[in-house]
Amino acid sequence: MGFRYIGAKTRLLNKIIDKISSLVGPGSHIVDLMSGTGSVSLSLKNAGYKVTANDIMTYSFHHCTVLLLLREYPSFKSAKNFIRTYYKKNTEYLFSETNYEIIINSLNNVTPLKGYFWREFSPAGKPTNGCKVRNYFSPDNASKIDAIRAAIRKLYLEGNITSLEHSLLLHDLILAANDYANIAGTYGHYLSKIVNRTKEPFQVSPSKLTFINNKIKHKVFQEYAEDLASKIKCDLCYIDPPYMKRQYAANYHLLETLAREDEPEAVGVSGLRPWRDQYSNFCTKTKIRDSFRKIFGSMKCDNFLISYSEDGLLTIEELDRLFSEFGTVNIEEIKYKRFKSNNTKLPSTLTEYLIFLKRFQRVLDAT
Repeated sequence: MGFRYIGAKTRLLNKIIDKISSLVGPGSHIVDLMSGTGSVSLSLKNAGYKVTANDIMTYSFHHCTVLLLLREYPSFKSAKNFIRTYYKKNTEYLFSETNYEIIINSLNNVTPLKGYFWREFSPAGKPTNGCKVRNYFSPDNASKIDAIRAAIRKLYLEGNITSLEHSLLLHDLILAANDYANIAGTYGHYLSKIVNRTKEPFQVSPSKLTFINNKIKHKVFQEYAEDLASKIKCDLCYIDPPYMKRQYAANYHLLETLAREDEPEAVGVSGLRPWRDQYSNFCTKTKIRDSFRKIFGSMKCDNFLISYSEDGLLTIEELDRLFSEFGTVNIEEIKYKRFKSNNTKLPSTLTEYLIFLKRFQRVLDAT
């Protein structure tokens, strides 16, 4: 299983954590203000920091809840009737399965259902708004997704799984959907034909999680970064904003639907859900500056570390001028290999900027 998100920082994690470690010591409170997949939040947690993660997307909320708030694999003790109905012993296990592995096994054995995903996002379906069929998932896999998401929702609504168990199962379902999706990159569109790798029978796999034995209490929020900033006091704020015009809420609409467990009207060729309630000003060149200013001007924090790409809406010179309104700025360049499709003419390397802003004391005095 894996994350397939624009701008994911998995390749830069060591650089980011090393930079943060040079600025504030372990035990400090770090805010990951736009946490996305939660990879930076998890690395900070593992490094001994107190972490507050936030993102406007619901799928990110579930990812971060799992990565930050779970202290052990949950017991799923109230799901016994569901397990009794669907569990089939796995002969591949050399040792006894955990309750977590058992409920994943049970979810994989639910009876396929020709529901919302089958109708709206498979070539065998018939979209309700009259659009042509969409090839996001093979028909068999779409019906399996429908059945599994229905089972998870029913377990939660009937009180047979806790909120943490609920987040864990949705986290696993979302990661599995990424593996079987018939897409080239984002969910902004699907491939014209169902490719072979997406025809494999849909299976959810248990996550391999690591648990840090400490008493630090982490927090997870789902708010706009600009709104949350004034409510937060921390030692350092890490910001990894969207840097292109493409809105995450539109590009990952199917994952958001899995996370919200709803069935919105699927609009247009791509089957978009209504997404304006998660619109990011950081994807708009005319609004991004005001959003940064609101964060820097309202958060009770001296230190800000911002990741930004050379492909971003603002140039590094523009960012430097903007951030210098609030304090002293230090910029570090990190070059790495660019992901390229076969027909792209973009350069083979990409520069990521790590920008450290040490805020002026007068900003704090004025807030």
